[in-house]
Amino acid sequence: MNNYAFTAEERMEKSVVNLKSQFATLRTGRASAALLERIEADYYGEKMPINQISSITVPEPRQLLIKPYDKGDIKSIIAAINASTLGINPINDGDTIRLILPPLTEDRRRELVKQAKKFTEDAKIAIRNIRRDLNTAIKGDKELSEDQVKREEEAVQKVTDEYTKACDEALKLKEHEILTV
Repeated sequence: MNNYAFTAEERMEKSVVNLKSQFATLRTGRASAALLERIEADYYGEKMPINQISSITVPEPRQLLIKPYDKGDIKSIIAAINASTLGINPINDGDTIRLILPPLTEDRRRELVKQAKKFTEDAKIAIRNIRRDLNTAIKGDKELSEDQVKREEEAVQKVTDEYTKACDEALKLKEHEILTV
């Protein structure tokens, strides 16, 4: 017997993991190297993530220290940070770059919550698309009887509900983290 629910679980788990990695890029008032994960700097004509061309440390709770492996990359890293949506002004210390995270305003916190909700909705859409694809595959499976089709669809729906709830719980935690001053 085909186990579509297992396939659904595998694929939906990836959506939740992706959602949590997107949440890590949202600023919450504390410094985290994950803030720079999606920012790419020009590296000898190629776009490279900052965390691959430099080391990133957190010396203080509201500060990031970026030490490029090649001093010549400082200008491109600063340009990439300035072009990003972080809203942080990098400070060039010669061979390192400092990012001092200012406290978040109430409006910025609300904006970040909206962005988190958008990420969550995108993850839920991906989960529902996985459900739709699997239900189409179940209906197209000629080896399954009507009862087996119904059972498989119910199992896939149960997994879908479980992962949609996981997305909502992750959002709730992130929203609390963002709004906590």
